[in-house]
Amino acid sequence: MQYMGLNELREKFLSFMESKGHLRLPSFPLIPKDDNSLLLINSGMAPMKKYFTGEVTPPRKRVTTCQKCIRTPDIERVGITARHGTYFEMLGNFSFGDYFKHEATAWAWEFFTKELEMPVDKLYVSIYQDDDEAFDIWTKEVGVDPSHMVRLGKEDNFWEHGSGPCGPCSEIYFDRGDEKGCGRPDCHVGCECDRFVEVWNLVFSQFESDGKGNYTEMAKKNIDTGMGLERLACVTQGVDNLFLVDTVQNIMKHISQVVGVNYGEDDKKDISLRVITDHIRSTTFMIADGVMPSNEGRGYVLRRLLRRAARHGRLLGRTEPFLYQICDTVIKENASAYPELVEKKDYIIKLIQVEEENFAKTIDAGLSMLQNIIEQQEISTLSGEDAFKLNDTFGFPIDLTREILAERGIEVDVDRFHELMLLQKQRSRKARKNAGADAWISDSIDLSDIAATDFIGYTEYTSESKILAIVKDGERVERAQEGDTVVIVLDRTPFYAESGGQVADTGSLNAGDCQIDVDDVKKDASGVFMHMCVVSTGTLAVGDTVEAAIDKDRREDIMRNHTAAHLLQAALREVLGTHVQQAGQLVDEDVVRFDFTHFSAMTPEELLAVEKRVNDIILEGIPVTCTEMSIDEAKKKGAMALFGEKYGDVVRVVEAGDFSKEFCGGTHVDNTAKVGMFKIKQEGSVAAGVRRIEAVTGHNFLMYLNNAIMMIGQAASAIHINNPLELVQGAVRMMEKYKEMEKELESLKEEMAKDQTSSIIENSERVGDTKIVTAMYNGADADALRKMCEYINETVVDAVAVLASTKGGKLVFACACTKEAIAKGLKAGNIVREVAKIAGGNGGGKPNIAMAGGKDLTKADEALYATKGIVEKMIG
Repeated sequence: MQYMGLNELREKFLSFMESKGHLRLPSFPLIPKDDNSLLLINSGMAPMKKYFTGEVTPPRKRVTTCQKCIRTPDIERVGITARHGTYFEMLGNFSFGDYFKHEATAWAWEFFTKELEMPVDKLYVSIYQDDDEAFDIWTKEVGVDPSHMVRLGKEDNFWEHGSGPCGPCSEIYFDRGDEKGCGRPDCHVGCECDRFVEVWNLVFSQFESDGKGNYTEMAKKNIDTGMGLERLACVTQGVDNLFLVDTVQNIMKHISQVVGVNYGEDDKKDISLRVITDHIRSTTFMIADGVMPSNEGRGYVLRRLLRRAARHGRLLGRTEPFLYQICDTVIKENASAYPELVEKKDYIIKLIQVEEENFAKTIDAGLSMLQNIIEQQEISTLSGEDAFKLNDTFGFPIDLTREILAERGIEVDVDRFHELMLLQKQRSRKARKNAGADAWISDSIDLSDIAATDFIGYTEYTSESKILAIVKDGERVERAQEGDTVVIVLDRTPFYAESGGQVADTGSLNAGDCQIDVDDVKKDASGVFMHMCVVSTGTLAVGDTVEAAIDKDRREDIMRNHTAAHLLQAALREVLGTHVQQAGQLVDEDVVRFDFTHFSAMTPEELLAVEKRVNDIILEGIPVTCTEMSIDEAKKKGAMALFGEKYGDVVRVVEAGDFSKEFCGGTHVDNTAKVGMFKIKQEGSVAAGVRRIEAVTGHNFLMYLNNAIMMIGQAASAIHINNPLELVQGAVRMMEKYKEMEKELESLKEEMAKDQTSSIIENSERVGDTKIVTAMYNGADADALRKMCEYINETVVDAVAVLASTKGGKLVFACACTKEAIAKGLKAGNIVREVAKIAGGNGGGKPNIAMAGGKDLTKADEALYATKGIVEKMIG
């Protein structure tokens, strides 16, 4: 067996399967398409589920792929062991009703023994215990020695997830030798030790399960095989784990160089190196496929991986952002198979750098919170709630919290922390069930007997169409009548189905006295258009012919906005840089809503530059063309693809001269001049690293302009300015006058408060020689109370003052301790905390001045009254 690099192995496998009549498909994106059951693609089969179920016709009956995969159920184990990883590539060959066991087994054996020259005596094959057919094929046709065959039970060698396709499977194992084993004389395939490594799993889908233990033989059987590329590389390269595989090791070497730590010298540091290596691979690929950091869903997975990697960088002594530097090596090592990494390089690096910088701020904020808890509360154990808040709000790992507190002799209520984490996980599980099982669930209406709808809406607004199906309450019916809400399928339609961020057309279907209102249109995975309708008058039946007509004016407004979205993206890339990528959009008849990747708020100058550039292109009157071409030709023309989208061999390219070229299936005006004018209404943040622009065009631009002019006139009139052009100057004068009056008012309030405070001090109680001053100032804010405390500290000798205020439904306490009182051991922070507790609150601060909040406003007087007793206890 010859040494073979990971990239060479991948190509070797795919080329071999091509020689056996398989169509090589590129890896599907990590973000599942039309499948809400999966968060991220986690197997080679997952993105081809609908090929297996028959919902979608595959491009060929034989397909081979190397699929990018992410699995995160054991994320806490990654790094601790060398076995676990979140990112891996899955090699696979698939048959959709074509070949079956004879070919699948023969080709697998040929690839291993002939192409890779694996020693036959090192290979073992497991089969399902009752699959005699597979045993005979392996031993009598393929030629495997019966002594190298192992029968295993249903748990190990029968692939099944509830109801649906299922069947027995065969696994090929590689014997790594006695030295890798457990030492027991009966060590065998299936042993928990590291001797026998499962390399390839061949699933024979030959039954249909009803989920209740009943199995029916399938008329057309399928093959689904999976082989981890990294695991295969471990075998061919003779290494113990994926972190020693050539491409992965090159990434780790770069990390070692940056952090100044070598692998294999320290067990704890090795854990951190493995974590960083695995997680930077995962995150680089996730970002390239369009995943954005967020606090939920796949975005949370990305953020968690990045933060875990950054935190392990800190454990290695690297506090400055560095992960983004490692991206270069990840991209370089994988560029030959995944060119999208090179295309998105600048964006990937920028996003990771920004996320690292944000985490550095977050973790510092967490440290600050932890420090405040320690200083303000004399604790021996940090509560599970506080530990959870540090983790959930600041991304603060529990082990880092424990490590910091251990240095101060403080423990953590880890049990309560894990209880809260478990509750959080249970909530997540309710929202997202087991991905492997749910990958087979489909909630679409069964329209498998209907051909794809002929969409003519690019050029036609009306059509004479035949009703092919009517669906009511989830069931197909033959007829519908007035008042029914139904789904109608036509043979041809001018109605655009919601897709690519463009809303669906609305309109009507008419046949004689029957009128049907079309409110929405969806498209299933097979290209069947489903018109969501309400029957206004009359009755209709399957087979009837109707006149389908879209709302022309609404469609044309949508077309203006969609073309404007393309121009906007091109202008943003010119002004801000090529890291700008579309991250989502909505184009309807009212607005252009465009989400894009950028890492700071746009300046007014940038917004004006983008807006001007778009309007310049509109005024040039550039023809807009829509052309179908091969995907290779489209890429050569420089057309931009939607982030993370999977395209077929033929794509539709929308071009506005040389200014904008994009893959797009939407509807557009035929000349930029028809957009009218373009105006940005607002720009803001929707997520970390994602900005949103809302803009208007055409009729909506005119409406926006007229409304703005009217509002300016109304504002000028309200402040008694006759000429609206002088509104700004008038508003500035008014604000200056208002600020002067506000200053005068605040000054008067302070003087009155000082007079009132002086009076209260004269009549104050005492504890020993220390004056105890308490007062309620309703309507005063926290800043006013603080100023009164400063006044007391400056003017009174030996005093403690507790002041309170209720304003806007909130109760605030402030405490002042003069230097003489502090010398007696009194501290404002401790006093105000005890006072606030009586009103259900908490707080703290410095020895001389401290603030607190209360929850129960009815306890304000009781809390103030308790001040004297609290001081007496503290003085002792």
